Amino acid sequence: MLDSLWTPTTLGGISLPHRLLMAPMTRDRSTPEGVPTELNAEYYAQRASHALVITEGTQPSADGQGYLLTPGIHNDEQIAGWRKVTDAVHAAGGRIVIQLMHTGRIAHPDNTPHGRRPVAPSAIQAQGAMFTASGPQEMPTPRALSTQEVAATVDDFRRAAAAAVAAGADGVEIHGANGYLVHQFLSDNTNQRTDGYGGSIEGRIRFAVEVAAAVADEIGAERTGIRISPGNPYNDIAESDTAELYPALLDALRPLDLAYLHVMHAGDEELLGILRALWPTTLILNRGGADLPARAKDIDNGTADLVSVGALALANPDLVERLRAGAPLNTPDPATFYGGGAAGYIDYPTHTG
Repeated sequence: MLDSLWTPTTLGGISLPHRLLMAPMTRDRSTPEGVPTELNAEYYAQRASHALVITEGTQPSADGQGYLLTPGIHNDEQIAGWRKVTDAVHAAGGRIVIQLMHTGRIAHPDNTPHGRRPVAPSAIQAQGAMFTASGPQEMPTPRALSTQEVAATVDDFRRAAAAAVAAGADGVEIHGANGYLVHQFLSDNTNQRTDGYGGSIEGRIRFAVEVAAAVADEIGAERTGIRISPGNPYNDIAESDTAELYPALLDALRPLDLAYLHVMHAGDEELLGILRALWPTTLILNRGGADLPARAKDIDNGTADLVSVGALALANPDLVERLRAGAPLNTPDPATFYGGGAAGYIDYPTHTG
């Protein structure tokens, strides 16, 4: 039933022993300065038997941080911290890419060392509360980036990609999903700019394409992936034109020959089929709560080349071994998903049968 998961393949320049990946998941366990720790290294190394480990969202700049205790990849201390993580994963036989995530307006100044107001494509406040050290707070209205600042933010992604490779990562994934900055540029409810980065679909996809081009130019297209989530309303996103927007985005990205497209599926099967037909290289699919047989079926029928799992990987560091042995799976504990120490992070039991 799961046989297709275990066939080897390649992803850009990376050889993979099978097709089951660990999805990126925010865990809020770095230092206040955004430096990964030995605890983070142990967590990722425990999960190295996944075909590829995609890390939690990692800010490419100080202004890219939105949540408490998330890692960065824009200074020497952070690079050194990530080197501990990548070395540990590689020593365990794994492969790892760092996800670059600028949260844009999904942020609060209290969660950052600098305390500045969040930035975004437009000065439109996100509905909802942000968890801070003093409790949930309303997210502030962000400051709209100037045209020059948009270009500088593209350069931030370029530098962060170089830093990720310097830290030993096998590549990077650009986070263009889940209502964060790249997605905010794509969506017409968060992007009401009147310069070349807004208005038409061509304008709204421009930032995503420029970021992808800059990263691929810096570290090689074979080490560059991008994640999207068409139609996902998370973080107060309301896209009115997904059927036109995402094919246009893929048309613009296709000449870059990126290593992969990672799709967080929100339920539009027709659009997923169109994107699959348009994308020339590897497509990774994440169906959220779908069971593993359904995910294997996506590989069998060509909808996906690889599949990623989140909570299952979080709760089962040896998920691959458990599945191959037919062993029962641990149940994730949502109370320990975000923040804290070892509990619910590195203490999930492994299968010993």
